[in-house]
Amino acid sequence: MRLPSKQKTVPAIAVAAVLAVWQAACSLGLIPAFMLPSPIAVVSALVSDFPLIWSHTVTTLLEAGLGLAIGVVLGFILAVLMDRYQTFRLAIQPLITLSQTVPTIAIAPLLVLWLGYGILPKVVLIVLTTFFPVAVSLADGFASVDRDIIDLMRTMNASNLQIFVYAKLPAAAEQFFSGLKISATYAIVSAVIAEWLGGMSGLGVYMTRVRKSFSYDKMFASILVISALSLGLMRLIGLLERVCLPWKQIERKEHGKIIAS
Repeated sequence: MRLPSKQKTVPAIAVAAVLAVWQAACSLGLIPAFMLPSPIAVVSALVSDFPLIWSHTVTTLLEAGLGLAIGVVLGFILAVLMDRYQTFRLAIQPLITLSQTVPTIAIAPLLVLWLGYGILPKVVLIVLTTFFPVAVSLADGFASVDRDIIDLMRTMNASNLQIFVYAKLPAAAEQFFSGLKISATYAIVSAVIAEWLGGMSGLGVYMTRVRKSFSYDKMFASILVISALSLGLMRLIGLLERVCLPWKQIERKEHGKIIAS
């Protein structure tokens, strides 16, 4: 039981040490306040401007949640089609990879130009950045199934749907959640970037406004909120993974006991 305790305390100590050094450097005047506000100033700005930040956070969460949901569905459909049809996989895989080489900061203004300043361009950008990890992780998971298992199920007259449900889907579940965690972080960041370049509300809009007024303490406060949202989504997906894959938790506990011993 030593390992889990160490896994929790060491990261906490590391973060506390960084914050302490940061605060000390600001308090001693080693770093000018206009360049880097102290952690205390950031927290104070977050508390004082919390109602406004929260209203923008709701918009960003709405965009990220909607775009992530559509991206996951799209990634799942593409992964199933790539697994089912080899020709489709050969045709679509280079295009999917190519779509991720275009910088988000470059395509976002075009989406705003084409689709306006509403929620649609933000959602489209989030979909474009979130479907890829899900599609790739699922496709690799489907392909990792032992061929002997598939051959055995075919000898038992299992249909393609039964093979998919009882063999391929469970085998790819762990990879799916790994890709979903990556997509969740992409969703928040993509929403903020899209809001930077055009929008009426959202954390990206808030950051643009406070930057123009040189309120860097509020700028860092919004960064803190963005990081918290990303970590919160990853934590939520981790809890969902525990519910959907209980056998993985048992395997990890047994592995932890072996290492601890």
